[in-house]
Order: sequence, then structure tokens, then C-alpha cells
Amino acid sequence: MIKQYEPEFGFLEAEYVQKYMLSGGYLTEFKVTQEFSEEIKNFVSSKYCFLTNNGTVSLMLSMWALGIRPGDEVLVPNFTMAATAQSVYLCSGTPKFVDVEATTLCIDHDSLFEAISPKTAGVILVTPNGRFPSYDVDKLRQRLEAKGIWLLEDAAQSLGSFYEDSKHIGTKGIIGSFSLSPAKIISTGQGGIIITDSEKIASKILKLKDFGRDGNGPDQHDQIGGNFKFTDLQAAVGLAQMTKLTERIELKKRIYKQYSEELAQLPEIDLIHHNLSLTAPWFVDGLFEKRDQLSEFLRMNNIGTRAMYPPLSLQEAFKYASPGSFPISEAIGKKGLWLPSSVNLTQDDISKICSLIIKFFRTKAQ
Repeated sequence: MIKQYEPEFGFLEAEYVQKYMLSGGYLTEFKVTQEFSEEIKNFVSSKYCFLTNNGTVSLMLSMWALGIRPGDEVLVPNFTMAATAQSVYLCSGTPKFVDVEATTLCIDHDSLFEAISPKTAGVILVTPNGRFPSYDVDKLRQRLEAKGIWLLEDAAQSLGSFYEDSKHIGTKGIIGSFSLSPAKIISTGQGGIIITDSEKIASKILKLKDFGRDGNGPDQHDQIGGNFKFTDLQAAVGLAQMTKLTERIELKKRIYKQYSEELAQLPEIDLIHHNLSLTAPWFVDGLFEKRDQLSEFLRMNNIGTRAMYPPLSLQEAFKYASPGSFPISEAIGKKGLWLPSSVNLTQDDISKICSLIIKFFRTKAQ
């Protein structure tokens, strides 16, 4: 079975963990977490970096640090993983959905500004699959901040991807959030990353993730916080994974390029464009005619796929959020498919998958 995705952990991770376990550490967040945080901070070129439980918590902590209040509206793309909107609810805010660009799947610029209301406190820019939007994000942030609205980047799928000015995705908002879940380019099982260049925001996040401690003593608290710390055991795995990141970025690009070349002649398929000089595709994604039939055909041939996120506006959990018509995200919900995208894929695996896809459409055409 070729799975749609599976993480890659090996002897190196085991060595890092064994070394840590023999060091007498307490497993909780301490020096190894700091070391892992420093490596991420240096890789993305951010002034501050924090590690926490998972990507949902990193979004929550970010919005708390930004001062979200009950009832505040936060504009969220209608195409994204549910955690983006759920994190707003968990902060007592209200997500308001906005359609996405067909070419990048990022939140649509004009629709975003049409959706702004007096209740709008912030915008979450999701950069799906490492793609950045067609518009200038720096100018977007300036326009929003002039209205008193913050810009938070949900870059969960974008570690290793960059903007055209060579800045790492996640560094243009006031805060950037990443995920370390099993399907990401590097993983610690679960985990979230928060980056920012703001000393004020960094100070708030540091307290929020550690019970609101004020730094003047082990149990002095000047605000409410919680226990959202990482663990040194996870960080040991993360340090091993970081040694593979550069290689994986190039591997992800080669995987996408091979799929694009071998499926180029099929009019029934629209692989969503990537600028491979800048971005590392998280998954291989596209719009497919007869998506569900194709997925079943591949499954019968031991090939795993995954339907892309359905639009949030049509899901039961968000039925009380903003109504409306969202044609691009609705089309993705009907035709979007993720093909096998594991870093363990061989060139022969990809060729086999592509041959089966070509066979499916040629057979259907007859």
C-alpha cells in the first residue's frame, strides 16, 4: 500500500532521544527545547520563537497575545483546515469566512476587505501548501493595521517556503504560526511554533504559555495563563528532524515536479501551480474530474489519496458562522484531491501512481 502520507522517523531520531534520556533530563521543556527553538528561529529569520503543544494552541496563544475579546470577528479563509476557525471559537471570537484565490488558495484580497466590519479584530492569512497570495502581504498588513486590524499568518503547511523577497512565509504577519504534526515536512508527533519580531508580543506569549508567571519568581503571576509548554523529549526528535529539513525541501519539490510532468497531458487534471524556486509543496494537490471515482480506483490498486478540505461554510460545526456563497472553496470541496506525498516515495512509486491515473481517465474516455 502506498499511503497518501506517512511520517519518516528513523535511527537518527532514536539516537537523539536515547542521548537525551541518558542525560538525566526531566523530559519537560528546558534546554533542548531552547536549542530546537533557536534552530527554527535562525532558519526562518525571526527574532523570537516559542514552541507549544500543537498548531491549534499556537493560533490560540497568538490571538490571546493580540488581545482578542469575546465577540471579536476574525476573517478566516473558507478553505483551510478546521483548526484555523476552531481556534477563533476557542478564544471566544467569531470566525467570518472569506473565499480564496483560485490560483493560490489563499484568502481573496478584495473579498477580505468587503468582509471587514466594525467588529473585525483580525485576519488569519493561511498559506496553504506553502503558497503565498498573489498580492503584496506587506501592503495588506499596512492597510489592515491602519484600520486597527491585526494580521496573523497560519503557516502550518509552509515551513521551508519563502516569499518572492526571500522572507520566510510566516514572517510578514505580526505573528506566524506553524505545525509539527505527523504530516508536516518535519514533525515531533504534535507541536506548534510561534514566531514574531515584536518584543511586546513575545513577552505576552512567554507568560501565557507558562501560567502567567511574571519572571520575578517561580510562582509570581501578574496575569492569567496556562500550561502550554513543549517537552525536551519532543525537542530531541525535532533536532534530528531539522538535520533533514533542507534535503526534504528539495525532495518535496522533486516529487511535485515529477507528478506535474507525468500528468501534464491529462485535461481532466489541474494540478495547482507551485513556484518551486520558492515553495516546498506540503502535499501534491489538484482539482480532478470524477475525483471520488478516481480515489476509489486508486484505493483498489493500493494507492491512498485524501480529499482536500471541504469548505468550512458547509460543515455542521460552523453552521452558525457567516453564511454566503464561496464558489472557489466550494469547487475545491468537490474536486480537490491530495495525491501520495510522503518523503518516502520513490520515483518508481510516483510513476506507478501516474500510470494508474492515466489508465483511469483513458478508460473512462472510451
